[in-house]
Amino acid sequence: MPQYILVYLGGEHPSEPEQRQKHMEAYQQWMMSLGDAVVSPAVPFKDTHTVRAGGSTSEGSISAMSGMTILRMDSMQEALAAAQSCPFLEINGTLEVSEMVEMAGDLDRSGSKTIN
Repeated sequence: MPQYILVYLGGEHPSEPEQRQKHMEAYQQWMMSLGDAVVSPAVPFKDTHTVRAGGSTSEGSISAMSGMTILRMDSMQEALAAAQSCPFLEINGTLEVSEMVEMAGDLDRSGSKTIN
């Protein structure tokens, strides 16, 4: 079954503790409603740095990416429907949904690619 990544972009997180709690509860309920489709629940990002061609680095993100979730769904339409009901959208966030491509082999511990 295909896996989809939901990437969280932007969002205006509530500053009031009561509103933060309410948003977190709505988010947890949404996650629970997805059941076994959740492969990796919310993975927030922090201390993001950008590395450019040539090796220069800078603090921050050029994409406003703030986290991700991985879901196992039957189709892109199903993944989009799940994203459309995500409470992150209620705080002016944006979600990007992509199907993850399964590669034809795995890396072993030495970093060498192995073909199955």
